[in-house]
Amino acid sequence: MFKNKFLSATFILLCGGFVTKILGFIIRIVYTRMVGSEAISLYSLVMPTYSLLLTIATLSLPIVISKLISEHKHQSIKVLTNATFIIIVLNIITITTIYLTKDFIAIKLLHEERCAPLLMASSLTFPFVSLSSILKGYFFGKQKMLPNTISNIIEQIIRLLLINIVIPPLIKISITHAVMGLILLSIATETASIITFCIFLPKKFVIKKEDLKPDLSTTKDILSISLPTVSSRLIGNIGFFFEPIILTNALLYAGYSMNYILNEYGAYNGYTISLLTMPSFFIQAISSSLLPEISRFFGLKNYQMVKRRFKQALILSLIVGLGFSFAIYFFRDFLLTTLYNTTNGSNYIKLLAPFFVLFYLEGPLQSVLQALNQAKSCLYITLIAIIVKLITMAILAIMHFGMYALVIAEIIDIIIIVYLSYRQIKKII
Repeated sequence: MFKNKFLSATFILLCGGFVTKILGFIIRIVYTRMVGSEAISLYSLVMPTYSLLLTIATLSLPIVISKLISEHKHQSIKVLTNATFIIIVLNIITITTIYLTKDFIAIKLLHEERCAPLLMASSLTFPFVSLSSILKGYFFGKQKMLPNTISNIIEQIIRLLLINIVIPPLIKISITHAVMGLILLSIATETASIITFCIFLPKKFVIKKEDLKPDLSTTKDILSISLPTVSSRLIGNIGFFFEPIILTNALLYAGYSMNYILNEYGAYNGYTISLLTMPSFFIQAISSSLLPEISRFFGLKNYQMVKRRFKQALILSLIVGLGFSFAIYFFRDFLLTTLYNTTNGSNYIKLLAPFFVLFYLEGPLQSVLQALNQAKSCLYITLIAIIVKLITMAILAIMHFGMYALVIAEIIDIIIIVYLSYRQIKKII
């Protein structure tokens, strides 16, 4: 098996992902029980905005770097230095934008003034996350998965230690300070990740003075791939950004209280989605290994191997999806009680779990489209799914479906993305 780069890379990521996920669950259990449901709800409100702005700040460059390096079109150092210059400019713009708009977003859109300092805290993590992502893309492109696996484990260990040290005194000050503390911990964990990646860089990896000069050809190639790619992710994150805004305003209009919205939206994101995405490390491992592998075979016009890898990825993802979805469905109350000391969100899991079998196919399908130079297709598919999701959610919320408006809209979103992605791939291969 280990002579096959795709399977061996996937195996390494699976092992690392499993350990990382276990540590992640321990962290979530510790933090959730430490700060309570109100803090989780506050954190859930900020995350959509954070995800949107982080996508802009990084421009999906990790995917681009992985693709370009795997195709051997440019020197690796040139790709990394040019990507870093782009990232620096984007980070400056994004952080400045958050500083100027944080109060408007918090008060006018999210209806929660405590979100303003949390948004500012989130922006301070962008430079560290961005640099770590660039190095991650380099190793993915080289199909060297061990550095990423080790860095993830180190990140989680450091996060767990710091949560136990930093969060208790912050809770005594306020819930806002506790949530801000969790967000800012990313600076320490991403710094540890960067150091780990630097240790794994090959000895011959030396950046010379001439490498620091921007290269127009490399920059053009980076942007030609990243702009369509980030457009797709940006649309998805814009949808995620507007989700709590539209949902909150629609439910308030329908007569629901802000307390209900905070509690139920917090339960949905903090417990329901967290539990259902538990096996996501399997899917991330498959997707991360798949992109450079299919890019390479597609570039060599070896369509037989492209089809073979595509089928392997779908079968693996489907097996994982079926197993975990049904296990979570039948043992949802036990898992929620054991992990989070609550059964909040159990009713949403009951409806969502059967459809999450399809959700686990999204990552591999999108990775294949990226590898086949179909970033624009990803954009259109995501755009259609998001528009339908937000419209459905708003209508159902006004019709007094409560938080089930979001649940049903999520199911429709999953079905649309999987169906359209699969149909587009079959047209090409």
